[in-house]
Amino acid sequence: MTATTVTESAANRSYRVVLRRNPRLACLLLGDLLANAGTGMLIVAMPVQTLAVHGAVDPALAIGLVEAAPFLLSTVLALTLSLGRLAVPPRRLLLADCVLRAVSFTALGVLAVTGRLTLPVLVGVLLLGSTFRLAGSSGRRLLATTLVDDADRFAVNGLLGLGGSLSLYVLGPVAGGLLAAWAGAGWALFADVCGALVLLAAVLRCTPRTVAAAAAGGERASGWRILRRRPVAGRLLVVVFFFNFLYMPVEVALPLYVRDSLHGDASALGWLWTALGAGALVGAALVDRLRHLPQRPLLVTVIALWAACPIALACVGTQPAAMVVFAVGGLIWAPFTPLAYSFVQSGLAPDEQQPVVTLWTTGSTLASPLGLLAGGPLVSWTGTTASLVVSGGLTALLAPLAAWGVLARDQR
Repeated sequence: MTATTVTESAANRSYRVVLRRNPRLACLLLGDLLANAGTGMLIVAMPVQTLAVHGAVDPALAIGLVEAAPFLLSTVLALTLSLGRLAVPPRRLLLADCVLRAVSFTALGVLAVTGRLTLPVLVGVLLLGSTFRLAGSSGRRLLATTLVDDADRFAVNGLLGLGGSLSLYVLGPVAGGLLAAWAGAGWALFADVCGALVLLAAVLRCTPRTVAAAAAGGERASGWRILRRRPVAGRLLVVVFFFNFLYMPVEVALPLYVRDSLHGDASALGWLWTALGAGALVGAALVDRLRHLPQRPLLVTVIALWAACPIALACVGTQPAAMVVFAVGGLIWAPFTPLAYSFVQSGLAPDEQQPVVTLWTTGSTLASPLGLLAGGPLVSWTGTTASLVVSGGLTALLAPLAAWGVLARDQR
């Protein structure tokens, strides 16, 4: 198989053209956007809820545990699917994720608003209720890209990033912060339930079983074997893993940074995430303008520029300045995921999409729980601002390694 990159395809269509040509895709993307808005509320509400129930556990460690729990069992399942030969339709996996999330977060919401939620219960339910999280995440992307042809794939990955930026980091956090400050963080858990049900309806309505079955079925080669045919994609996976790993201490430090350095509350944390989302929204919209540019150098540039953002955040002490830094960070970060996925998916046969995308999603996302588990002790031992500087400094060291690994061409 030839390693064809995104930059070698001159026929990538724009967002507007792709949406106009594919009403089913527009319906699915709308469901995904609304579901992510509910999840975005948890970005603010979950740390606030954790701080309310952490008890004798160190706050930073408690946040790290809660943030990491949804990734553990979901990683095991996703690795089993991507490294094995049995294909499960992505539509079925996404539907299972929606149903399980709706049930588990309903239970958490009831316990939270009645004052009976404890940290062990919170961690345990998140662990079990997110079993299909990674498989469902890759399923969203697979279902969306299955609805279009090769020339539309870059736009679909960009639109997924655009919708995610709008809902996860703009609409969700500000709504979650306001709701947590007004009624309590527990009520925001029900918002994720509503989002899961909306996505469930969108998948049932917009993705026929015949279309979903085209992305998987029967037996096929494992994702690892397919990925080995494209060494540069494998090296990029390593780069993305460490990029995400080094970012995660920022998520652990941020609630404490808002409380201790900015002297803010849940709404202040929500506005900070919204600033990131506003920048990411602009950055995701600009991905449409980047579709004909060399993608590999852009990926390395994003890594190098992002490294300065946590360091700059550690150097400011006011809410407006922190929002500006985070907005610039979102602008820089946003193009990375759609560029990376478009590159990985290029040159793959239809029956190779699911194992590779699932393995890639799992491998890159595995960095999140590991980074969160490492971020808790790091923030606890070094302090909030120092941990931000460490995160940025190590990311800066990653940039030259990324240039060496990603810019090298496959010798085939």
